[in-house]
Amino acid sequence: MKDVAARAGVGLKTVSRVVNGEPGVTPETERRVQEAIDALGFRRNDSARVLRKGRTASIGLVLEDLADPFYGPLSRAVEEVARAHGALLINGSSAEDPERERELVLALCARRVDGLIVIPAGDDHRYLEPEIGAGMAAVFVDRPAGRIDADVVLSDSYGGARAGVAHLIAYGHRRIGFVGDHPRIHTATERLRGYRAAMAEAGLPVADSWVSLGSTDPERVTGAATAMLSGPEPVTALFAGNNRVTVTAVRVLAGLPRPVALVGFDDFELADLLRPGVTVVAQDAAALGRVAADRLFHRLTGATPRPARTELPTRLIPRGSGEIPPGA
Repeated sequence: MKDVAARAGVGLKTVSRVVNGEPGVTPETERRVQEAIDALGFRRNDSARVLRKGRTASIGLVLEDLADPFYGPLSRAVEEVARAHGALLINGSSAEDPERERELVLALCARRVDGLIVIPAGDDHRYLEPEIGAGMAAVFVDRPAGRIDADVVLSDSYGGARAGVAHLIAYGHRRIGFVGDHPRIHTATERLRGYRAAMAEAGLPVADSWVSLGSTDPERVTGAATAMLSGPEPVTALFAGNNRVTVTAVRVLAGLPRPVALVGFDDFELADLLRPGVTVVAQDAAALGRVAADRLFHRLTGATPRPARTELPTRLIPRGSGEIPPGA
């Protein structure tokens, strides 16, 4: 900074103001300082800045799986909000492993990120209490935190699943199978609850063999769907609990001699180009990320409202697969 100041003919404080985007510098002076910065290849020392201000201008994002297409728009939205606040986004994947989530979150805390956005894999987040007590801001997305009181931004999994199953019932289906994710995951249990609610409201029974929760591995999903679609009284429709389950279900149904109705939770790429197009309950992943990031930066400004739960609506998109009647 001394070299920049000498070359531009200004004081150190003026260089600091230009580097940090602070007011009080004339356009001509700012131009001279910027020319000196460019000529000397000056870069701000962020480590020193952290020591001085106690802030790193960075936030952490912990996702379930970086390869899952659902998290692409969510991550991008968080990054855009962070960028608007002059912050760097650091993200990583828990691989749906609670211990890996804990290790990753605490590693980000050790690197002194200013705040965290977490899609939780575990159901006990008391390990974060010392960090939050020390001023760390944390917002949970898609699923609530476990055993601590924290901000959370969710989609209406219950209402979306209920609407999707009611849609199948409206087209005449009475035997509807549900294939979902692990039962320990909040979204899986909420979507199952919505499925059961829609069936109960229509006065329809639910056989144990019509419900399967577990890994979204294609082999497991294929086995579960095939079992439901076999036997003397197979289901006539499937409700898939997330995008990965839906994609596998599409492959299973493509190999059958008869059409079977399908509604999936989560939209996915090319769902509208298949024949028939796949009817889905769409959630707004970008809105989840944007609302969560806005909440985080609101807390980082010093605002300390009580932790809040925000639930965003879902949208049923009929495309053809959910409108196939029984016995078509």
